[in-house]
Amino acid sequence: MPKVSSITRVLQIIEAVSYAPKPLTPLELAQELDIPKPTIHRLIQQLVDEGFVAVDITGGIIPGKRVRNLSVELWQQRQFFSERQVILQRLVHDVKETCGIGVPHNMDMVYTNRAQTDLPLQIYLPIGAKSPMWCTATGKLYLSQLSPRSRSKMLNSLPLDRFTKNTIVNIDELNAELNRIAKTGIGIDNEEFISEMVAVSVPILDKKDRYLASLYVHGPTVRVSLEDLLALVPRLQQAAKDIQALVYELQS
Repeated sequence: MPKVSSITRVLQIIEAVSYAPKPLTPLELAQELDIPKPTIHRLIQQLVDEGFVAVDITGGIIPGKRVRNLSVELWQQRQFFSERQVILQRLVHDVKETCGIGVPHNMDMVYTNRAQTDLPLQIYLPIGAKSPMWCTATGKLYLSQLSPRSRSKMLNSLPLDRFTKNTIVNIDELNAELNRIAKTGIGIDNEEFISEMVAVSVPILDKKDRYLASLYVHGPTVRVSLEDLLALVPRLQQAAKDIQALVYELQS
């Protein structure tokens, strides 16, 4: 059997941790990648020191800050950004409201793409803007996709500030809401982040049906209701599939 280089093993660890649906223990990584336990511990420590992986409160290995930053940068590559933008512009033409894409980054959602409606009365959330996870359609959709342990850790880390009278700040109530979203696959913001703004979102998935980003549509309540936006979900889901096709090309 040919000898596997340390560089290959390091990349295998980063890939396994990044794709895992839950934090992996060093033993699980050693078994999955067929790496001796002393070696896996040494390599993990090196990756922790360099910021490529981190250790969560349970001792599991999770992607580190440098991997998360790299994923955002790759998502923002000009070629794929422009192709996503074309899909978004077609979507806005059909649904007549502003649409965009949000991705989780650290403790926030970051807007990476946006196509704006021509209608008056705009809600301005520019590319690069950050928004809270617990009261936005994009963020609640992301939280709903997490494993119970990861979600619990995240909710206990978030400030859960109240932005409007509709913001859910009780963890039990928020968990119940996230469970409903997990079943429907549709994120909902019913004037929870900004008063008189409603939004819905659907997931963009990778080849293995894992969450990558949230595709959203939002609008002011003087023009659209939450029910109006929910009626647009099939069109959003089609646009999400078109974006997923671009992701599949990147992953090929």
